[in-house]
Amino acid sequence: MENGIPGMAAGHRRAITRGLTISYDLILRNGRVIDPSQNLDAITDVAFAGGKVASIGGHNGAAADIRDVSGKIVTPGLIDLHTHVYWGGTSLGIDADEFARKSGVTTMVDTGSAGPGNFHGFRKHVIERSEARILAYLHISFAGIFAFSKRIMVGESGDLRLLAPREAVEVADKNRDVIIGIKVRVGRHAGEASGIAPLDIALQAADEAGLPVMAHIDEPPPTYEAVLDRLRPGDVITHAFRPFPNVPYTHQGKLKPEVIAARQRGVVFDIGHGYGSFAFKTARAMIANGFWPDTISSDIHILNLDGPVFDQVTTLSKFLCLGMPLVDVIRASTVNAATALKRPELGSLKPGSAGDATILSIREGEFDYVDVVGEVMRGDRRIFSEGVVIGGHWWHP
Repeated sequence: MENGIPGMAAGHRRAITRGLTISYDLILRNGRVIDPSQNLDAITDVAFAGGKVASIGGHNGAAADIRDVSGKIVTPGLIDLHTHVYWGGTSLGIDADEFARKSGVTTMVDTGSAGPGNFHGFRKHVIERSEARILAYLHISFAGIFAFSKRIMVGESGDLRLLAPREAVEVADKNRDVIIGIKVRVGRHAGEASGIAPLDIALQAADEAGLPVMAHIDEPPPTYEAVLDRLRPGDVITHAFRPFPNVPYTHQGKLKPEVIAARQRGVVFDIGHGYGSFAFKTARAMIANGFWPDTISSDIHILNLDGPVFDQVTTLSKFLCLGMPLVDVIRASTVNAATALKRPELGSLKPGSAGDATILSIREGEFDYVDVVGEVMRGDRRIFSEGVVIGGHWWHP
């Protein structure tokens, strides 16, 4: 059962409040708490109150809701740094809360589904109505990603007339509570013949707004190296482990110098799995060079929801089976993502942090994983979402 702990109804109890003071709204009891932000890996309790993490440790006090999560893993609420959740507003959008529930994700970052011309609708009709948290990279293109389907595929960055740096800065200024950066898509598919120009325009807008850029890259032109050379500390390159052409390593299997230089100056390397942007071959080459991703994200949208992505926990499972230590897999979807967002209250179970947590299990067996070029990798483990805490309360058990 992926979306609820079997027997949870019997395994938790409502505190008997007669004569007791309720100290907490929720206590998760006896879970294996893995919180890379605190270098914590221990069997312990996590308590929530007032929508925040209240404390970690043994709790004998009363709570409105106590859940026994023995045998499960408790992590900070998972962050998916690359999603498309403008459901109904774009052809690629999926339902945010349904995805969050399935994936154990408490914060989704929509990456450019909306631009300055349609962001207000995205905010009113999706972001403000979602129970799970949605943040956004605002697309530099006026209407965002507006023609992305199985039959219609128009690269929105291919027409420079559609790029709207002035409007993007204005909209970002008015929505800084939810807009955390500027998105741009470059490459032969997303940008057609425009080359590197859309990235340059996005960088100017981001400089003016004081925000980072997330740069999508697909097939050249421009090259992977040309994109990296322009990115600043804190900017994100997504689809970082994409397949050939435009890979981050040489034909001898070594890291390209631009990759090393970009990491040294603080560029964030994000997976952004997606429909065409993650290959096991590239991952193995990068891992052989000791180069793990900074953040692991799904790039979930309507065309990959039924494969090869499925959800965030499947994406995390692929890296676990590629040899990435569990704590680093969790780090790449919690504190590292929160750092990229400049939201230190997220991605952590430190007292005072946002009251979000994800309950996971790891099952052993034989599991087939597929990448975007059709290669199948057989893994011996898989991560499952078993429950979610949002705002200090158990969410949709």
